[in-house]
Amino acid sequence: MKQATHEASARLPLSFEFFPPKTPEGVEKLRTVRRALYALAPEFCSVTYGAGGSTHEGSFATVREILAEGVPAAAHFSCIGATRASVRAQLQELQAMGVRRLVALRGDLPSGYGLGGEFHYASELVEFIRAETGRHFHIEVAAYPETHPQARSPAADLQAFAAKLRAGADSAITQYFYNADAYFRFVDEVQRLGADVARVPIVPGIMPITGAAQLLRFSDACGAEVPRWIRLRLQAFGDDTASIKAFGLDVVAALCERLIAGGAPALHFYTMNQSAPTLAICARLQGAQQG
Repeated sequence: MKQATHEASARLPLSFEFFPPKTPEGVEKLRTVRRALYALAPEFCSVTYGAGGSTHEGSFATVREILAEGVPAAAHFSCIGATRASVRAQLQELQAMGVRRLVALRGDLPSGYGLGGEFHYASELVEFIRAETGRHFHIEVAAYPETHPQARSPAADLQAFAAKLRAGADSAITQYFYNADAYFRFVDEVQRLGADVARVPIVPGIMPITGAAQLLRFSDACGAEVPRWIRLRLQAFGDDTASIKAFGLDVVAALCERLIAGGAPALHFYTMNQSAPTLAICARLQGAQQG
């Protein structure tokens, strides 16, 4: 298994997610972060899109910068609250920018708003993008190995995911997780749905562990399970940031090694606009390869 991990990690594609900064200082910091991560030769970098399109201008500005830096950029694209006319206009804007990859999401409306819009599911957005732009865009969709928190059941969530693939998605990126078995089981379940969906690569989303309170709070909100043994260790470290980061590096690097050995097609890092944690994980993987 170790040898298989070493061989696979040498050629595994990587990608990174960023969020649009809100301040000039944040914009400059993200430029520095990107330069550091470009050393890992990412296949692409994606930029998130706020609830109801609230970060539209910042998202597209960051996408433009990444493209200008010579790196493929994927724009997150959510549809809740949108009309076909507004989506069509933004697709045309992205095409004019030179974007060739989208992360198509249902998305969330800002609090206090109703469902609204002409799209209710990400599968409808994928279908519309294909109808409007043909094969211009490589379309990524979201996957939830531990089940979407708003799904009626795991079976219903699996069928919703399959609908996105059948609507024309090219690949999927998962919600982050720390239980590799959940990912492998999810992939196996998708494979059993039929050849039309089994062809679609499902890329694990990787969240580095750099702190305890924020990670646990965010994970509880988005339905990503933090296994009890990890949660208890993190809580036991208290304010010992160095120990949390060292432990987190061990946990996430080991997770990546297992995913690589099990045949994951790529790794997608949720960077939180930081470079050091992702660089440390990849250095650990490279060190294991050379060892």
